Amino acid sequence: MAGSAEKNLRELGISLPKPPAPIANYVPFVRTGNLLTVSGQVCFDGDGKLVARGRVGDAVSIDDGQNAARACAINLLAQVKVEIGDLDKVVRVIRLGGFINSAPGFGDGPKVMNGASDLMVAVFGDKGKHARSTVGVAALPADAAVEVEALFEIS
Repeated sequence: MAGSAEKNLRELGISLPKPPAPIANYVPFVRTGNLLTVSGQVCFDGDGKLVARGRVGDAVSIDDGQNAARACAINLLAQVKVEIGDLDKVVRVIRLGGFINSAPGFGDGPKVMNGASDLMVAVFGDKGKHARSTVGVAALPADAAVEVEALFEIS
């Protein structure tokens, strides 16, 4: 039976996609004890297409960047679901790390990352509040606008 986190996803109109296989020499997540580290997820939608391609602050608006960050968060949750089966086993979202494909001089990466952060809080409530870093980068895989990684405490 789906718990409150999955109910919240349904109410948001979100169904978790099947996570893509890694495209390089890494695993999608590592579990050690009650910690689950999820590798960076780029902003693919459920059909495997990028939500936003290119640099935020140039070809990509802040709003489109936020939507891309939200897509990354959805992909993170899809990986978590594969590993633990029930999103209600998430005790806490500990940390998100965001990488924003940024135009030179673009300094609003934290606004872009709110797309991922807001979704975690919408899904998990207070358990979704987390520490965070946001870094502007010159390029990301597939020219994605955003990539997000995460650390979760699980039961």
